[in-house]
Amino acid sequence: MARSREIARTAAEGATDVLHPLITVTRGLRRLAAAGRAKWSATPKERRGPALFLAAACAVVVALLPYGPLLALISLMGTAAWHGRERTVVRTGPDEAESERLKALYEALVPHFSVPEDPAPLFTHGGEWGKALSDFAFDGDGRPVRLRIAYPAYFPDGEAASRARVERLLQAKSGRGREYLFDWDEEGNQLLMRVLPALPTSIAAQRFVTAPGETVLGFTDDDAVQRTMPVWEGDERRDAPPVVWRTGPRSTEPHLLIVGQPGSGTTSLLRSIALQALEHGDILIVDGSGTGEYACLTGRCGVLGVECGPAGALTSLEWAAHETERRLIAANRARQAGRPVPSDTKRPLWILMDRPGALGHLAAADGRGDPQELLQVPLRHGRAAHVTVVVAEQFDGADALTEAVRTHTRARVVLGPATRDEAEAVLGRAPHTTPTPSVPPGRGYARLGTGPVFRLQVPATPDPYDDAASDAHRQAVLGLLPEHSTAAGAPEMHRIAGRRHETTG
Repeated sequence: MARSREIARTAAEGATDVLHPLITVTRGLRRLAAAGRAKWSATPKERRGPALFLAAACAVVVALLPYGPLLALISLMGTAAWHGRERTVVRTGPDEAESERLKALYEALVPHFSVPEDPAPLFTHGGEWGKALSDFAFDGDGRPVRLRIAYPAYFPDGEAASRARVERLLQAKSGRGREYLFDWDEEGNQLLMRVLPALPTSIAAQRFVTAPGETVLGFTDDDAVQRTMPVWEGDERRDAPPVVWRTGPRSTEPHLLIVGQPGSGTTSLLRSIALQALEHGDILIVDGSGTGEYACLTGRCGVLGVECGPAGALTSLEWAAHETERRLIAANRARQAGRPVPSDTKRPLWILMDRPGALGHLAAADGRGDPQELLQVPLRHGRAAHVTVVVAEQFDGADALTEAVRTHTRARVVLGPATRDEAEAVLGRAPHTTPTPSVPPGRGYARLGTGPVFRLQVPATPDPYDDAASDAHRQAVLGLLPEHSTAAGAPEMHRIAGRRHETTG
């Protein structure tokens, strides 16, 4: 029986293939006949006689022409084949489920976009949603991924609170767990809502194509910046839009503050910055967490020290303050004498400080001062002395940051899940998208000075000694580490300090 069914199915498919032209012509003749009947029914009775006479005259002329009947038959078959072809149905509007969803969105927006005094309101209960909602698109689950909303001119779109209420409503009605971009056109009284794709997390630490003084904080959306750079994403090479932070004497944002939740990737970002800074300068690391996340940098060329305790941190930061002053004095004396600035004052020096709040608590318990107080000189005068300070702290310890750190760190990064108010408190401006409650490590926002807020994904830069991390990412970090130096970090600082006394003497 199964064999018979298979034979019958094969025969039917073969017959369909062979008879496909005949089926197409038959379907076309049927459609032409239906169109002819509809045309004849629509013709007034007083015009049917002349129409029949004209048709008969045309038939006689065709019959008298050489090869006329054959050409007429070929034309009829060609026309029937054209009208009988299979056409792809293009949907021009929403289906029933999508229409119900758009209607629900329209009804939910009525209290926000209508007032009793409006004589012809655009939003009314039971009104036509097609007049206000357009340019819509849905995903496979029937949730809107794009929607344009026309709202009345009297809506206070210049008030952040009014806009935030509408954005929260649209996010709740369109589906939570996704990141939405709301583009308000205040001149045209239109709001465009879009669902943003997730930023890629597969870009690992590598040698980025940057100039001296440029540091890649991470990567953002394609339309957010005007620059791209080639990067390796796994085994493929492609162009990605970076968020580039510029430091040095000409920078308007010479220092950086990173704030995030535990496990959000703040340490990975510090490690990424350290690997990039070692290409052209020296770094000093103060690890307040004391978890050994920077052990891979200990004793490397260009690493002046990795301090984890209060005593070592205070000593190192005191040296950094004196080194900043030495550079300023040496550069000033060289300019007054008409000589070039000494080269040792132009080599970038990076001070990377992780969890200063925890370190300050340990120092206070030991009867010592807060190490953050020693950052005042590098923060105030670091730009002219080629000294850059990067501070990373968690949200629960952000209150312990000193006024000098808050004032002079004009470049800001927020990582991990954060509410809109938390992100605005750090960045100085609310993000242009809706933060999601669950994000991968290294995901957040960045703002450089008074510029726009960018979405950010930090390059994967794990601890190479962490067995839980990806082996490919750990090998990428190990390949970027400089060689081990013959001298430790403390002797290196003493050597530079001795050179400082020689210069100032």
